[in-house]
Amino acid sequence: MINIFSRYKLIFYFFNFVLIFLYLFPGSFLGCYLYDDCLKQPQITSDFIVSSNHLYAFFILSVVGFLTFKKRSVFKILSIYLISLSIILELFHFIIPERSFELSDLFGNLIGVIIVIFLGFFLIKNENYKN
Repeated sequence: MINIFSRYKLIFYFFNFVLIFLYLFPGSFLGCYLYDDCLKQPQITSDFIVSSNHLYAFFILSVVGFLTFKKRSVFKILSIYLISLSIILELFHFIIPERSFELSDLFGNLIGVIIVIFLGFFLIKNENYKN
């Protein structure tokens, strides 16, 4: 029987919930809390070509997801879910007040997911080669 409430799955679901909440909040929830300014977005590191905050967020979510669901059969489904989530959440910024769609954010989301997909793919291939 699949236990959907295992400790690791709860962590993945919690990260999903937090990320979706932060994305769909009108303005910046963290800016409201940290700076008393809902229009100011905290910046972890400076952006280069893509949004670093978005890259970090989706990188962490992807790592937690792939460590939680280690089965090879789930790899493709999880990859599609994470890529779809990164696109859909950024598209919602067209309709959310005080938020705006930006290509650098979208690319940051996608690159964060794709890095982990490639790492996971090579780890799976390496694991199969050892066996």
